[in-house]
Amino acid sequence: MNMRIAVTAAAVLGLMAPLAVTAQAAPSPSDAPARAAATGLHVSGGRIVERDGSDFVMRGVNHAHTWYTSRTTQSLADIKSLGANTVRVVLSSGDRWTRNDTADVGNVVRQCKQNKLICVLEVHDTTGYGEQSGATTLSRAADYWISVKSALDGQEDYVVVNIGNEPHGNNGYAQWTDDTKGAIAELRTAGFDHALMVDAPNWGQDWSGTMRDNAQSVFDSDPDRNTIFSIHMYGVYDTAAEVRDYLNAFTSKRLPVVVGEFGHNHSDGDPDEDAILAETRTRGLGYLGWSWSGNSSDVGYLDMANGFDKNALTGWGERIFNGTDGIRQTSREASVY
Repeated sequence: MNMRIAVTAAAVLGLMAPLAVTAQAAPSPSDAPARAAATGLHVSGGRIVERDGSDFVMRGVNHAHTWYTSRTTQSLADIKSLGANTVRVVLSSGDRWTRNDTADVGNVVRQCKQNKLICVLEVHDTTGYGEQSGATTLSRAADYWISVKSALDGQEDYVVVNIGNEPHGNNGYAQWTDDTKGAIAELRTAGFDHALMVDAPNWGQDWSGTMRDNAQSVFDSDPDRNTIFSIHMYGVYDTAAEVRDYLNAFTSKRLPVVVGEFGHNHSDGDPDEDAILAETRTRGLGYLGWSWSGNSSDVGYLDMANGFDKNALTGWGERIFNGTDGIRQTSREASVY
């Protein structure tokens, strides 16, 4: 999600290709042993598991740390108090916004751990590359991760590295596969043993099916076989069938997928949040709603808490935290804690 600019996907609604659903998953290269021993959070048999093999299902929300650094301490405590087990934290490489340096990243990780939250860290500067002016590349995001690596070393039990947010817009998205493989290779060569998360192109919504159709080759390109796919579900996913079919395209191949962002409404259409919550619960898949608080006025309806106040939840906040299939009902704290 780009907090500053409302992205319109109306022109592409309805263009998502039908998704084949396989009733019984065939053996897949995804099940091949990783070249490196599993360290911390990792992928096993298409699932996200902890170091001890315990299944881990993300239940949480996004927090816009890079724009609201002074709000993070209280926000993480409040998000945890409402039942979340994970928080996805917005960072900047310095290409579009103020860079979050090594000390700041380390502090965010410490606060996540203090609150017993799994920390998904993402670089936001890649948002809409190829379409959004000023957006940067996944390679540049990988360079940033390498520059702050000392804050992440040894944190594999607690941190997932989400390489870059929505790394292609609706132009040039055919490059997503090669760009994503290149960034994964750069991080593995640099010694990252963390679970990596990769966002879909098309502003995260993958209406073109680019991530869906190339996920296997991207996963297989990772020498650690430890890459998680993240789909952002907004207006493109306005029916239960679209939600179900997209998720099935991954689970039928035993490829790990989470809904890394979604909302109850959007400028590009009306996402079916009830289906997203129900379908992820049925499949034991993770979700991370957008977002805690602080959205710009054009998408302010996506705030879950008015003014960062956990006692002033919006309708969206009540739905995701307290509703059917919501966070309080389905979240389980990571066993590492």
